[in-house]
Amino acid sequence: MQNYQAISEMFNDVCAKHRDSPAFTCLGKTMTYGELDSLSANFASYLQHHTTLAPGDRLVVQLPNLLQYPVVLFGALRVGVVIVNTNPLYTGRELEHQLNDSGAKVLVVLANLAKAAESVIDKTQIQHVITTEVGDMHGFPKRLIINGVLRYIKKQVPDVHFPSSVSLRKALSLGSRDNFSEVKRKADDLAFLQYTGGTTGVAKGAMLSQGNLLANKRQAVELWGDSLKEGKENFLAPLPLYHIYGFTMHCMVLFSLGCQSVLVPNPRELATVVKAFRENTLTGMVGLNTLFVALARDEDFQGLDFSSLEKTISGGMALTEDTANTWEKLTGNRIVEGYGLTETSPIVTSNKPKDPRKNTIGIALPDTELKVINADGEALPNGEAGELCVRGPQVMMGYWQRPEATDNVLNADGWLRTGDIAIINDDGYVRIVDRQKDMIIVSGFNVYPNEVENVLVSHPEIVEAAVIGVPDKDSGESVKAFVVKTDDSNIDFDSLKKFCRESLTAYKVPKLYEFRDDLPKSNVGKVLRRELRDNSGDS
Repeated sequence: MQNYQAISEMFNDVCAKHRDSPAFTCLGKTMTYGELDSLSANFASYLQHHTTLAPGDRLVVQLPNLLQYPVVLFGALRVGVVIVNTNPLYTGRELEHQLNDSGAKVLVVLANLAKAAESVIDKTQIQHVITTEVGDMHGFPKRLIINGVLRYIKKQVPDVHFPSSVSLRKALSLGSRDNFSEVKRKADDLAFLQYTGGTTGVAKGAMLSQGNLLANKRQAVELWGDSLKEGKENFLAPLPLYHIYGFTMHCMVLFSLGCQSVLVPNPRELATVVKAFRENTLTGMVGLNTLFVALARDEDFQGLDFSSLEKTISGGMALTEDTANTWEKLTGNRIVEGYGLTETSPIVTSNKPKDPRKNTIGIALPDTELKVINADGEALPNGEAGELCVRGPQVMMGYWQRPEATDNVLNADGWLRTGDIAIINDDGYVRIVDRQKDMIIVSGFNVYPNEVENVLVSHPEIVEAAVIGVPDKDSGESVKAFVVKTDDSNIDFDSLKKFCRESLTAYKVPKLYEFRDDLPKSNVGKVLRRELRDNSGDS
């Protein structure tokens, strides 16, 4: 297996080898590896000749799963630019923090969702905004039809204005007039700032190097072996590519093998997922428990032909045994579950594809060491529960401009503390028991209690608030808020939920609310979330 120093080196080799093969498909349009090579070269040229970006500068990608994503991604990487992946549904407040913390100079954003960026752009260091519309990678006349329907009939494209902006199509046209000079990167050069968080609620940029991401790609390919057939796989991609799980599986692992990925822009619309299954001969799917549950309940999905589907991969959140059994009965596929973190690029463990087990996250990837420790940091024997720690070439460089936060989880010997409580069996299989962190995982996305609490207490009629995660059969967990109101408050659950929606992405908005006279606290005044969890009765 080729030992690359930079992602762009891998990209060049794969595109040369599989030039005429399909790379990505979206909304009925397929882009070959050769076409991606050409379009990304145009974008790279635009960045070099028409922006102030230099190697190592940051570019924010705020796109759903569209063909534009790999064009922008690989184009930027080819000129040494650092990628900052961002959720397209972020509110202005959330986006402002990420833009400022990363110090990004360029933002690429879908026009449909650009209102949030417009509201904060003058408070950031962004110098160039590149906008794109859903149909921009399609040919004439389909491009005009898609964009016209969304803009003029469905009214989904708001009017936005930025001090300095250009359309992606214009940028690609300008870039095509010049050649770009490929920037050589080394394995220890920064490639991604992948934002995550913790119990503090402060989103932190995990610094993932070229070597981190390439190592994780190599580890996954090695573990999966001949289960992934080079140039033969066609995988459904409903998970967002801006999420490290979706990115690594589709833009690193499958891409490196010259395989095809079918992008689903909005998997919350199950009809589009079902349509993608119906219109493509899929050999595999990457998903998570929430999506598997929803699809298995869908009558249209139940009626599909699954004879070509050979592989289903699960991650991002715990896979329940009931979901695994239902999926296997419906599709004939045994789900292969893995585990990872943003800080580990992300894959740490995986079940073996030819013999996946239930109720386990599998074994460590090649060149990955695992141990569990007690509260004193002492290693525990197999079979005992403790905090899971990871060491390997996929472990991040640290948190962007946060040395103290880095030191809290990553020691000098390279061991990363995951905050998850696990048991390692004698045969190497791992089971996650619980989480130390207060972090809530809703459909595979992290929700940080402090962030939600800060929004809640900003309401003039709220005195105190605490947030916990409670079990949810659809999303794994949902957010529950405990709220203490002012004495004269008339606020109700619906108005409180509406208030939260103004500042939080939908999955962060509490689904459940409970008004209380007071909240349990320690003797120093810290709200005891664990006590709320233990006594919430929502299990």
